[in-house]
Amino acid sequence: METKPTQDQAQLHLQVYDLRREARLRQARDWFFRNYFVNSLDDSMRIAAPGTEGGAFTMMVLSYWEQACALLNYGLLHEDLFFETSGEFFGVWERVKPILQELRERWANRQFLAHLEQAARRFEVWMENRSPGHIATMRQMMAQMRPQTAKSA
Repeated sequence: METKPTQDQAQLHLQVYDLRREARLRQARDWFFRNYFVNSLDDSMRIAAPGTEGGAFTMMVLSYWEQACALLNYGLLHEDLFFETSGEFFGVWERVKPILQELRERWANRQFLAHLEQAARRFEVWMENRSPGHIATMRQMMAQMRPQTAKSA
């Protein structure tokens, strides 16, 4: 039997959501999903190099979701509630996944985005158990976004 979120978990969940509404983070999230399409570290450096606005936006998005997923992975957030209401982190994961190993090697940090990765892998299983085919459909939609974005740029 699944447990209900505690009052503390629900309160923290709302705080995590409220942080997503901060104006600069909203701007960063919007930029990230419109622009961050990468297949290599070179792509990432071209699109979001450190010291550029794109680089700052990318790190804001990645660090926000890494922190939120850390709270989830440590059990401070209720997993079902988080997965039911916070799918955006999985979209972020899908964008960075192709270059994660390169990033970890470049920065000599095997733990870079480890919480995001751990949560995304659990989410994929969780979602497939509840809505088979949803992850594949999401990936297909995200793949279709890429050429449309490139054409409009």
